[in-house]
Amino acid sequence: MTVYNFGSINLDHLYKVDHFVRPGETMASESYQMQLGGKGANQSIALAKANAEVKHVGAVHLDDSNVLHELSSVGVLTSLIEQTQTPTGHAIIQLNKEAENAIILFAGANHTLSEQQVDSVIQQISVDDWVLLQNETNQIGYIVKQAHNNNIPVAFNPAPMDVALTQELMPFIRLLIVNEVEAMDLMQVDTVDAAKESLQRQYPNLAIIMTLGSDGVRYLCGDEDVYVPAFKVTPVDTTAAGDTFIGFCLAALMEKAPIKDALIRACAASALCVTRLGAAPAIPTKLEVDEFLSKQLS
Repeated sequence: MTVYNFGSINLDHLYKVDHFVRPGETMASESYQMQLGGKGANQSIALAKANAEVKHVGAVHLDDSNVLHELSSVGVLTSLIEQTQTPTGHAIIQLNKEAENAIILFAGANHTLSEQQVDSVIQQISVDDWVLLQNETNQIGYIVKQAHNNNIPVAFNPAPMDVALTQELMPFIRLLIVNEVEAMDLMQVDTVDAAKESLQRQYPNLAIIMTLGSDGVRYLCGDEDVYVPAFKVTPVDTTAAGDTFIGFCLAALMEKAPIKDALIRACAASALCVTRLGAAPAIPTKLEVDEFLSKQLS
């Protein structure tokens, strides 16, 4: 089985700061790094590091072939990534002392996917594979509906949240992955409990994973309600925590792991990730997650 990840690829410009820059303020950063990122690339890397087979579908600028090499070096299959004249997407990230981040995104090549490119990839996918999407590329609706029309299961992480688009696509997806804020925005409610109840009531046949930050994660599907607490660690940078969780969870589910086991493994990977600085470079390997779990559960 293979995950076909129609996902963003960004160059992340990471600045460590005392606090987020305020209007009119000029402030020196404590450090600067440029790293590979983007929700799509991060999730592909997490899948590959969890030993899943993942083919990334996306685009970068012609001058950024080093990005393809970096993805390939961790096991991501890159033959479906186009090289274009459009600048590679990038993000400007402020990371404060509390390990919180503020991010400005530029879509760039991430918004150059064509229907022809999508159709060409969809024809290669079997009903045993998965399509994975976030909301940092174009053609989201077209990809989801084409996959659905070909009986290909879709996992959708609608970040950044677009409520109207996500609601339109809910009937066509197999697995929805949202954090607590996205869930509340999607259901137009003010509490996590209200979001949970509303999701279960309105979408009883949809599998839903709701991450709860330091409180853990909840899985909902019909009457099924599985909760797994987060592992307690001291966070350094939470940038890629959610993407790491998604990659390791989906990889475990593809291996036919019970949902609770998949959630525990994904929580462990996410916990390790937040103890490290950066996005893609912070994502742990399967071996590191195994060792962490062995210590935590012994």
